[in-house]
Amino acid sequence: MKFYCHPRCSTCRKAKNWLEEQSVPYQEISLLEETPSKESWVRILSDTDRSIKSFFNTSGNVYREQNLKEKLPEMSVEEAAEWLSSNGMVVKRPFAIEGDTYTSGFKIDEYERVWSKGEQKDVN
Repeated sequence: MKFYCHPRCSTCRKAKNWLEEQSVPYQEISLLEETPSKESWVRILSDTDRSIKSFFNTSGNVYREQNLKEKLPEMSVEEAAEWLSSNGMVVKRPFAIEGDTYTSGFKIDEYERVWSKGEQKDVN
């Protein structure tokens, strides 16, 4: 599993603690240094029934400064993928992905359902 996070994010720390307690292996990747590629985001956003908004850090400074709340409803998958791949601070974190399975944010019940015991289930 690739686990994209921000080193100082308390939610990311909680998710990492949960993964470690459950012995779920992961590769930690800093969203400040690397985000999934635009092509990966296009695939993810095109193949999900989740809203594009659910992948954005709606409480972040960049989201507010760039007025993404107003832009998001009209944003194409390509435009959203460009934003998500170009600035890790707009990605809802932590973002965990393995194959076609991913989670955005951290909710214990979702992590238990998706990542427990290495039994990844498609939650798209």
